[in-house]
Amino acid sequence: MTIHNFARLYAIIDATQVEQRSPLAIFDMFVSAGVEIIQYRNKEGSPRQLFDTSRQLVERAQECHATFIVNDRADVALVAGADGVHLGQEDLPVELVRRVLRPGMIVGSSTHSITQVEEADRSSVDYIAFGPVFRTESKERPDPTVGLEGVRAARKVTGKPLVAIGGITVENARAVIDAGADAVAVISDLLKHPDVAARAQEFLQILGHPPT
Repeated sequence: MTIHNFARLYAIIDATQVEQRSPLAIFDMFVSAGVEIIQYRNKEGSPRQLFDTSRQLVERAQECHATFIVNDRADVALVAGADGVHLGQEDLPVELVRRVLRPGMIVGSSTHSITQVEEADRSSVDYIAFGPVFRTESKERPDPTVGLEGVRAARKVTGKPLVAIGGITVENARAVIDAGADAVAVISDLLKHPDVAARAQEFLQILGHPPT
């Protein structure tokens, strides 16, 4: 798996930002717009809630040929049939997670410093998320912003697919790609827009397609 299997937009459904909409409804909005990779994040729900929703999203992803990633929980990703899991710095180490996943499952890793990027580069992760690039409200205790210079520095130390995250909007997304990111992960600027599908299409038009 490489990032070139994805569009440049990595959409994240955060359970704290869906408001009155269901994660499935938002998922459908994303895929209708052409989004190809979607992550589900629910840090406050029970494991059963995470599984039930993830299973629904897996079924829809298979119908739509989209790539579906579960945040944090490798066990839920495995039993729900997801395409992969995204790990944070406080989650289980990548190589331990690999022991329980099906062969070929995607593993991504969040990083917040160049040292962490270098460590992830030496691991078996399939892609590296790096940020926050800009100020973000998606986390209660965000790490310090890395800026576009941080993205450029991260690009220099890894050949793995680099997904920039944190405070990314339609106004700054192209600059992030130009700084060296292969893709951008977006939460708030998608979910807080009154027309989620239209916003996703805006991103896709601005970002263009990844090189083949």
